[in-house]
Amino acid sequence: MTKSNFPILNSKSANPCQQGQLVEIDITDLADTGDGVGRFDELVVFVSDTVPGDRVLVRFLQVKSTYATAKLEKLVKASDRRIRPNCIVADKCGGCQWQHVDYDYQLKAKQNQVIQALERIGGFSDLVCDEILAGKIEGFAQFLGYRNKSTYPLGRSAAGQIQAGYYQKSTHKLVNLNQCPVQDPRLDPLLKEIKEDIHWMKWPVYDEKQHTGELRHLSLRIGRRTGEILLTLIARTGDLPGLETQASDWLKSYPKLAGVCLNINSAKTNVIFGAETRCIAGRSYLREEFAGLDFHLRADTFFQVNTEAAEGLLQAISAELNLQGNEVLVDAYCGIGTFTLPLAKQVKIAIGLEVQVEAIAQAELNAELNDLTNVTFHVGTVENLLPQLGVKPDILLLDPPRKGCDRTVLETIKKIQPNRIVYVSCKPATLARDLKLLCENGDYKLVRVQPADFFPQTSHVECAAFLAKIPA
Repeated sequence: MTKSNFPILNSKSANPCQQGQLVEIDITDLADTGDGVGRFDELVVFVSDTVPGDRVLVRFLQVKSTYATAKLEKLVKASDRRIRPNCIVADKCGGCQWQHVDYDYQLKAKQNQVIQALERIGGFSDLVCDEILAGKIEGFAQFLGYRNKSTYPLGRSAAGQIQAGYYQKSTHKLVNLNQCPVQDPRLDPLLKEIKEDIHWMKWPVYDEKQHTGELRHLSLRIGRRTGEILLTLIARTGDLPGLETQASDWLKSYPKLAGVCLNINSAKTNVIFGAETRCIAGRSYLREEFAGLDFHLRADTFFQVNTEAAEGLLQAISAELNLQGNEVLVDAYCGIGTFTLPLAKQVKIAIGLEVQVEAIAQAELNAELNDLTNVTFHVGTVENLLPQLGVKPDILLLDPPRKGCDRTVLETIKKIQPNRIVYVSCKPATLARDLKLLCENGDYKLVRVQPADFFPQTSHVECAAFLAKIPA
């Protein structure tokens, strides 16, 4: 029997579920992966490109004992939360998961994602979770056109044309784009035209299977406030004949283009940037204004992709802390000082900790640009540096990677016992896990949580959790 010959099952069917089976279900929720969630008998079923309220015909892709993944075959009845995507390739491109979901409902889903993680994983039943800071609130980013940086893998079509875009979900098939509705629209002309120039320069595109060719990615970054743009080509060896001349031509063609850079990544890896970046023409950085300060951002600098939303969360953090100017603040995982430097203006002493040498060098440069003399930066791991500072922080700001804090970091924090902790996280599950450990012995109380929508049209959500030390 071929998979097309499977009968459609309903929940009363006695036949066992199996791969290829067609079933009709109602979608009732959204998972933190972005998939819609429904049920078939005792199975939880995950289906991409669906919305709560949809009645759908799906085909099982994988069936486990308690859950299944399925592909949408037919939309039987559309939810009133379903909208027409703003992108013509939204059903193919893997860059966004929720272009088809009404934005108000996206916010509700993300709010619920945070609450569920904190309740189920963290055990916080009485938490205060504020309304999510989002694109529709005055002063915050739009829910389209918000990304200040986009990095596209490159390829060639069957006809030999240069392609740039994102990979189709769960595949390595490149979906070619000439514009992207979530990136800053000022980058769209460059995306289309740079591809054409690369085609005429006849630079070979990287083949990851053979580890041959040159061009791997095209990266575009823009200063939301200044409009300055940085263009970076990521290549295997950098052997791109005529690059200097072409880079000079690009500077002449695009008045807002601050610089053209070349990053070398010769490794067999899916990591985008290599260790070496060269400036080919113009500047190696763009200028940006953030929270009233001047920043220099390089091609490989980590900086929040949603400038306005990051400022909004920073404002919420500042309001909650109610700084008086006499505090000692330690910013762990400080990066280039994105939050350290604005908060340094409001405290007595600010200290930034970061394991990446290049990020600390940029943080120090940005502090100098803004004449901030009460802030110092240290290179190393948080667990090693915290005990060596010689000061007890009044406030500890944590902003770790998605995996959260290592257990050794949390144990170090519990020994030092700062008066207040602000934990900024882009993954509610690891946030909830770490908060539970910090609060487990009654040392700290979770005061409130402030979610923020840094990534509209996706299932990702950022939030800041505020902890206060409980007096002995």
